[in-house]
Amino acid sequence: MPRVKRGMMHAKRRKNILKRAKGYMWGRKNRIKLAKTAVVKAGVYAYRDRQKRKSEFRRLWQTRIGAAVRPYGVSYSRFINLLKKQNVALDRKILADLAVNHPTAFKSLMKIVIK
Repeated sequence: MPRVKRGMMHAKRRKNILKRAKGYMWGRKNRIKLAKTAVVKAGVYAYRDRQKRKSEFRRLWQTRIGAAVRPYGVSYSRFINLLKKQNVALDRKILADLAVNHPTAFKSLMKIVIK
C-alpha cells in the first residue's frame, strides 16, 4: 500500500483558520494556536447571538409599542390584552413599525382597540 502524505491538507487547514481569523488583533491573526481558539470562540458567540438577536428585537418592539400607547393612557400589557380581546392579529413587529413610521394608522388602530 502506498504511503499517504498529508502535508497539503495540513497547510490547507491552517490557511483556512488564518483566513477566518483575518482582522483579529494581536497574535490571533497570524499564530495558528491563538487563531484556532479565537475562531472557535467567535463561532460560539455568533451562534449564541443569532438566537439572542431575536429576543433583543422583541424587547425593542415592546418598548416602542409601550411608548406609543402611553399618550392614550394605556399600558403595554393592557394594550396587548385589548388587542387579543378584539381579535386583532398583528404581531409586535408590525405594531412597532406602525407606531414609529405610520402614526395615523396607529391612531386609528387605537380607536378600534380602546372604544
